[in-house]
Amino acid sequence: MLADLSPLIAAATEWLTRAYPACGGPLASALCEAQARQAVTVAAWLRYPTAMDAAPVAMAGPGGAGRLDWIVGADTPDIADTTRSVDGSEDDAWRTWVDEAVVSWAASLLTDDRLAGLAVAALADGEHTTAAPVEFGRLRSPDEGDRRAAALLRHPDLLDPVASLHREELLGRLGTGQTLVA
Repeated sequence: MLADLSPLIAAATEWLTRAYPACGGPLASALCEAQARQAVTVAAWLRYPTAMDAAPVAMAGPGGAGRLDWIVGADTPDIADTTRSVDGSEDDAWRTWVDEAVVSWAASLLTDDRLAGLAVAALADGEHTTAAPVEFGRLRSPDEGDRRAAALLRHPDLLDPVASLHREELLGRLGTGQTLVA
């Protein structure tokens, strides 16, 4: 069972950090990845709040990164970023685990602190936080270092094409009747 959604979370985090890379060196990359992972985790747990909700994703897969790549202009072979496996062949199988809606929701959370707070609070309704409470501090209240490291990842104008794909679904899941402004 894919109750923890870890392959989906890892792939969506990878996609976000490649599409909107860190600004700075290794520390900035780590801070940027931490913020992306927290946003993706919250988004995935909201979208799939129970093991029963996650089961279809385990069987059918989430859909992949194709449309997201097209939206950010990374769908051509000369732009698309792949990794090399040990034997030198291209290894981009992780891209099949990218869930477009989860990435869209995460993008919305990264660009709206108030929405991020509501989303983290809404996790109480799901099964994922029953074992131990999770704070998601870098997502909910990033400090100046976090914001500098993830300047592209948190830029509302840059993320809007991705965030707007499924924002209404997110707002519906959170029970808001309107678009929130930070």
